[in-house]
Formats: sequence, structure tokens, C-alpha cells
Amino acid sequence: MFNILVVEDDINTRRLMCAVLERYGYHPITATDGVDALEQMERKHVDLVILDIMMPKMDGYEFTHVLRQGGNTLPILMVTAKETPADKHKGFIIGTDDYMTKPVDEEEMILRIAALLRRSRIVSERRLTVGSTVLYYDSLTVRTDGESIGAPGGMELPQKEFLLLFKLLSYPNKIFTRRQLMDEIWDMESESDERTVDVHVSRLRDRFRDNTDFEIITVRGLGYKAVYLK
Repeated sequence: MFNILVVEDDINTRRLMCAVLERYGYHPITATDGVDALEQMERKHVDLVILDIMMPKMDGYEFTHVLRQGGNTLPILMVTAKETPADKHKGFIIGTDDYMTKPVDEEEMILRIAALLRRSRIVSERRLTVGSTVLYYDSLTVRTDGESIGAPGGMELPQKEFLLLFKLLSYPNKIFTRRQLMDEIWDMESESDERTVDVHVSRLRDRFRDNTDFEIITVRGLGYKAVYLK
């Protein structure tokens, strides 16, 4: 059973989230602010954090900063009433993994939690397997059917292409807007525009046009998603 740390100062919201988590088979641990959360983490194993932003003593931004500065890669899902693009950008820059605004859709929250936990396992293993295709994070390399693609040792992709492919395949069927992909993969200070994402997706499609394990789909008016074919 996964332990989910719910960091929320509103008692009713905290109780509701815990009830939802328990209904889906997770074990919730509660904290009222960032300081309390850090104390809980010293005493108990935590697999993922659901985090409010506006809290006393230590808010969600500061808590995330403390964890990331210490090298902790624990998955963090920010759930907050702060919904401006600037709020989201700050969260991602500091190191949150995902972001939802209140009131949350319970089923969507559970799906995002499952995706983040899966992603966490992928990162800890430093590789992602999709059918017979394997992505090796440390070497930016892709292999298929146990054989190398394009060159001995696998096909080594340019960094941005690899990170884009890794991101999409880590969350099958999840739609990412171009802006989301830019924010998470490209430097926030980059002068590149969202068309850069289109160019990189086009290159990936060319490279993997004969691949039978996955496909990158354009969702008109929204962005892109990856689907598994097997």
C-alpha cells in the first residue's frame, strides 16, 4: 500500500482527501503545514505528497524548495486554489511534478496520483519500457526488440527529443499542451516558442515511424499525447 502525505491546513479538505485516498486503496498521512510535513517524513515512509500552497509556518512553495534543495525527488502534486499561470510556473520551477486547482475532480486526482507513482518508479529505475522499446534515461538512448536502433548501443537522441519522448511515454493517453511541454522540458527563460514542440514531435515521428509499440497523437486544438499500441 502506498503512503500518501496530505499537506493541507483546512481540516475539511484534508478529511475529504483522506477519505478519497482510502477508498482507492491508498494510506493517507496528514500534516497541517510544511513544517509538520517534514516532521512526518522523518518518522514515516512517504511515497507521494499532495500539497496545498497557502499554509502557515511553511507554505507549499517553501516545502517543495526544501525537499528539492536536499536532493529529495519524492513526487509532489500541488492542489491549490491559486490558479494563475504565474502560480503554476512558480510551482514547476521550484520542483512540483503536477498541479491541480481546487475544487478537484476526485477521479482525475486519483489518475494523476497513479501516473506520478508510476513515473517515480520509472525515474528510480532510470529507464522506461514500452513493449519492446526501452528508453535509457542516463544515456538518452533508445533500443527496440533488444537490438540497437540505428547504431551500436542504441539510438542516442538529442536531449530535448529524448526528454519529450520520455515525458509523453511516461503518461500514456495524457494530453499535454505545448505550453506544458515547453515549461517542463525547455528552460523557462528560453526564447524558443511553442512551435519548437511541433518540430521536435515531427522529428520523433520520423525516427520512430516504423515502431509498433507507441504512437504520438496530435490532439487538435490542445497538444499531444502518446498511446501504447500493444
